[in-house]
Amino acid sequence: MDPVTLIIEFIFTVEFFLLLFVVIILKSSIKFVPQNRAWMVERFGKYQSTKEAGLNFIVPFIDRISADRSLKEQAVDVPSQSAITKDNISLIVDGVLYFRVLDPYKATYGVDDYIFAVTQLAQTTMRSELGKMELDKTFEERDLLNTNIVTAINSASDPWGIQVLRYEIKDIVPPNSVMEAMEAQMKAERVKRAQILESEGDRQAAINVAEGKKQAQVLAAEADKAEQILQAEGEAKAILAVAEAQADALRKVGEAANTDEGQKAIQLDLATKAIGAKEAIARESSVVLLPDNGTDASSLVAQGMSIINSLNQKQKG
Repeated sequence: MDPVTLIIEFIFTVEFFLLLFVVIILKSSIKFVPQNRAWMVERFGKYQSTKEAGLNFIVPFIDRISADRSLKEQAVDVPSQSAITKDNISLIVDGVLYFRVLDPYKATYGVDDYIFAVTQLAQTTMRSELGKMELDKTFEERDLLNTNIVTAINSASDPWGIQVLRYEIKDIVPPNSVMEAMEAQMKAERVKRAQILESEGDRQAAINVAEGKKQAQVLAAEADKAEQILQAEGEAKAILAVAEAQADALRKVGEAANTDEGQKAIQLDLATKAIGAKEAIARESSVVLLPDNGTDASSLVAQGMSIINSLNQKQKG
């Protein structure tokens, strides 16, 4: 083969390997870190830098990615464990821990396995906090218990670069004997509330009936009062009407008596009444004395008037 051709082929081969080497070097040195992640870079086994999201460069064959840490919020189940309350009741408790990595350097070099460490810390802290509370408080004050656990974990996990955001207790399981006692207590409370509500209903019903009777009596009394008032007003109006009629009659009699014809009519009426009075005296007694001038009309009238007066006095006596 021609030496020139061999030289050209050698040159092309060298260039090819050089290009391949450059590509490998570039691929090894250029790193794209995803969002919300951090890469720990070591050089010769020693921490060199932390690469955050975006385009980053490292020295090939010298630098290496020692750890990949997620900066997102993470949720970890806290396994069930036994805890004893302040009143010596054994409980089985589990929960969920929410945390995130604030410092990837501390999370990598400050602790061997930060997830295991924070989970164990949550278990021990939860056991310690439950030991400070009585059984009833563990059910009533879960929020306070969760807050205390978060505060205690954060104070201990700061060297690990971990921030605990919240802790939620999922289940609190007391022993069967305690469950039965609690169910009996709840049943008694329900019966008590039912009896109280029933007695309150009976009391309110009795109050309503009494109020109804009271209002009925008040309405009846007011109706009776109104009826008596109306009756009295009617009687008063009737008496007034009779008095006004009698006054009108007397007025008309007086006006008629003020004339000659009226005087004659009065005399005739008095004479008639006098004769009637004599007849009544005759019925009462067998002896009747008449005056000499008994035929005179005026004397008869006078006699009649005296007889009427005597009869009136007898009736009054």
